[in-house]
Amino acid sequence: MDYADYQHILFERRDPNILWMTLNRPEVLNAADQRLHTELVEVWKTIDRDPSTNVAVITGAGRAFSSGGDLQMVEGAYRNFDEITRILEEARDLVYNVLHCNKPIVSAINGAAVGAGLVVALLADISIASERARLGDGHIRLGVAAGDHAAIIWPLLCGMAKSKYYLMTGELLTGPEAERIGLVSMCVPHDDLEATAMKVATQLATGPRHAIKFTKRTLNQWMLQASPIFDHSAALEMIGFFSADMMAGLQALRRKEAPQFPSNQASQKKDAAH
Repeated sequence: MDYADYQHILFERRDPNILWMTLNRPEVLNAADQRLHTELVEVWKTIDRDPSTNVAVITGAGRAFSSGGDLQMVEGAYRNFDEITRILEEARDLVYNVLHCNKPIVSAINGAAVGAGLVVALLADISIASERARLGDGHIRLGVAAGDHAAIIWPLLCGMAKSKYYLMTGELLTGPEAERIGLVSMCVPHDDLEATAMKVATQLATGPRHAIKFTKRTLNQWMLQASPIFDHSAALEMIGFFSADMMAGLQALRRKEAPQFPSNQASQKKDAAH
């Protein structure tokens, strides 16, 4: 793909050799439908081939970074083996394409960052959150295992205790709390977010390109060592797309109410019978 092929990502050239990227579905909080999900997978390869880009910065249009996977896309995958397989392959490619991109990536997390949006926000080499940002994995709320990116990076960023707490409860974090536990590089006042991202991007874009590239490549080996763990988590997440729990979670999200997961109700009935 070339830049002209992208429908839901806006590109702006900024000096010095900075590519400013904006996820552009603000009417749905930049939720990733099938098209945007594919674009998020492919764009890192496009950037890697671009000799005029030294650094990429990614943010969201409007008041969100990205609210995650579009619920209609998720519903369309329910018990659909071919679609689930496609999503699995894209989920893996998204993580690995970000990690293998030779150009430094900065995320400017301007608001909610959940699910697929959180993948890019946290796998960026430098993650800068606004004080208004709200971050959360979201999988548990949907009734599926935390796949995507969590297993490959959360324990490295904030330790196992915090990873288990937030990934198993689905609780959201504020920008300041995400910085406090080490989940993001820094948190800044909302009005300073763009300027701070540009300052960091400029420092990277004007630094020694090969030294920065190879430092990134070396540090990413820590995450790539966890590849088998990540692949396992992604497969277990996809198993959840066959469960009634996923549809219950999806419907609860749409209604903005607490989910009633069938697996838990069945367990409660079994306990009552004893």
